[in-house]
Amino acid sequence: MVSKQEEVVASELLPFLRVHKDGTVERLYNPLLAPPSTAETKSGVWSKDIIISPEVSARLYLPDLSTLDQTTNKKLPILVYFHGGGFCIESAFSTLCHQYINTIASQANALVVSVDYRLAPEHLLPAAYDDSWNALQWVASHSSKTHNEKNEPWIIQYGDFKRLYIGGDSAGANISHHIALRASEEKLHGGVKILGAFLSHPYFLGSKPVGAEPVTNREMSILYKTWMFVYPGCPDGIDNPCINPFVKTAPSLASLGCRRLIICVASKDELRDRGVYYYEAVKESGWEGELSIFEVEGEGHSFHIFNPETQNAKDMFKRLAEFLRGC
Repeated sequence: MVSKQEEVVASELLPFLRVHKDGTVERLYNPLLAPPSTAETKSGVWSKDIIISPEVSARLYLPDLSTLDQTTNKKLPILVYFHGGGFCIESAFSTLCHQYINTIASQANALVVSVDYRLAPEHLLPAAYDDSWNALQWVASHSSKTHNEKNEPWIIQYGDFKRLYIGGDSAGANISHHIALRASEEKLHGGVKILGAFLSHPYFLGSKPVGAEPVTNREMSILYKTWMFVYPGCPDGIDNPCINPFVKTAPSLASLGCRRLIICVASKDELRDRGVYYYEAVKESGWEGELSIFEVEGEGHSFHIFNPETQNAKDMFKRLAEFLRGC
C-alpha cells in the first residue's frame, strides 16, 4: 500500500530536504542565522551584508585595521569564500559560517567576501558554480580605477588584488576547485589573477574507490545521494568531472588557475582519502604552483566549523590564516 506521503513526495534527501510532486520544497533543516557585526566584536572584525546580483548576496568581513603595518597602506589580502552544505543546505549567514569566517578574517587580517550562492533543489547545479564565478568576477571588477555606485567601498579601499584568494569547505572546496579551473580559461575583470586557493575537506566522489573507501554499496552513501539530489540527470553520475576531477573527461589539474594551493583533510573524514588523492594528482599533473597538504588526526568532516573551540580547530584556523598571509 502506498502511503499518502509517498503519493505527494517526488524526491527527498533525509534528514534535510523533501521535494513534493507539486514542486514545493520542504526544508527539514534550517540553519540558525546570525546578524552581521555592525559594531566591533571581541575579535575586532566588522561585517555587513551586500547584494551582488538578483541571484547572489554575500557577507563582507573587515578585520581590525589598527593592528596593520601602516607602511602597507592598509591593503589586505582578499578571500572569496564558498560555504559547504552539499550545495543544498547551509548559508553564508548561518551562525556556524559567521563565527568561522569571523575567526579567519581576524587571524589572517584578511578582507573576506563570504558568498551566499543559490541552493538546490530550487536551483539545481550548475547554478552554484555560476553564482560563485559571478561573485568572484564582481569582486575583481573593483580592481578598476573607474568606480560607480555599484562598487563596495571596503573592497576598493582595503583590498589588495595582488593577494586574491579563494577557498571553501566541503561543497565549497569543490566550488573552489572549479573556480580555479575556470580562471585558467576565462579572464577575471581587470586582469586580476587568483594567487591562492584552499580546499578544506573537499567534496569529491567517484565510482572507483580510492584508499580505504568502501568498494560496495556506494550508492547508499549520503554523499552519493546528495550529489544525485542536487544534480539529477547529471551525465555519468558521480563520474561527472564536476564531482570527480580524476576522470579522463575532466580538465587537467595542471591548468589550475592559481599559484598557491593547500588541501586540508581530517583522518576520520570519509572524504579524507579522496582529498589526499587530489593532492597527489595535482602534484603529479605538472602543475607548477606551491602545493601543500594539512591533515588533522582524530577528527571528522568539517570538525573545525562544528567545534571551533577545540585545540585541533584552533590549529587549523592558524594554518589557514598563515596560508592567507602568505606563510
